[in-house]
Amino acid sequence: MIPYPDYVGVDVSKKRLDLCMGTCVVHLPNTPAGMVRLVRTLAGLAHPHLVCEATGTYTRLMARVLGQQNIPISRINPRRVRDLARADGRLAKTDAIDAALILRFARLMQPEADAPYDPRAIEMADLVRRRRQMVDMLAMEKQRREHPEAERVQAGIDAHIGFLSNQIAEIDQAIAHQISGDATLARRADLLVTIPGIGKTTAAILIAEMPELGSIGNKQAAALAGVAPFHRDSGAMRGQAHIAGGRLSVRCALYMATLSAIRANPPVRDFYKRLRDQGKPAKLAIVAAMRKLITTANAVLANDTPWQNKST
Repeated sequence: MIPYPDYVGVDVSKKRLDLCMGTCVVHLPNTPAGMVRLVRTLAGLAHPHLVCEATGTYTRLMARVLGQQNIPISRINPRRVRDLARADGRLAKTDAIDAALILRFARLMQPEADAPYDPRAIEMADLVRRRRQMVDMLAMEKQRREHPEAERVQAGIDAHIGFLSNQIAEIDQAIAHQISGDATLARRADLLVTIPGIGKTTAAILIAEMPELGSIGNKQAAALAGVAPFHRDSGAMRGQAHIAGGRLSVRCALYMATLSAIRANPPVRDFYKRLRDQGKPAKLAIVAAMRKLITTANAVLANDTPWQNKST
């Protein structure tokens, strides 16, 4: 029988951790010394399980230390916690109140623990994230290049475009090296690129930003990618389904991959065409095709088997 966790709600900021364990709130610095005190504090609990909001890099030190101690941690969407606060009518906001609210959320929802801390996965995610930032900057500079500017400004833009292009190429090499140097990542990448429409860049994004892929159900995969339909029905009224949430970086990469898959992947192409022939709007058909592509990727990884065209 799995023991009931001793949940700890943690409000994380750049400089401090606020831990709520029920009757008291403990304040610790978000530093290596603070982590030593954190482990010592948690030693008094039989089955500690920390829950905090996903706040980017601020939680990284804590996640690493907890991983080394085999203490589970769940990083949750902050919006879910605020929704609970609104439902409870709790509008006040302090670090201590937030920690207590996160603890209440944990006890009610019992969130699953994050995947075990993996420094290689963290580095991979950092590289993919940095590549996305560089690509966005490059697109903006190219847009500026289309409009006449003073000669010196144009020269600076051109130089920056060249610099960004070189940086992206270097990051691509680093990502490829990271994948090839890890047998598990290499296998996942090799499987993903067998799916028409998914290239090396999209495969790297899925590996880094959606590590759960292949170990979850298709509905959860679609939800994490932000392409699961949410219905608004009430009584006899049937509202139009819409998509919401999910991981934006995954959804953006999946969109571009789906446009390619509509041309090169027979099952996705036929599925998209069938929806369009039924009179479905192009946007709706593309989202449905995105959902089909991500569930295909999920199945390929789950079965550890290269993609096969079963429509022939």
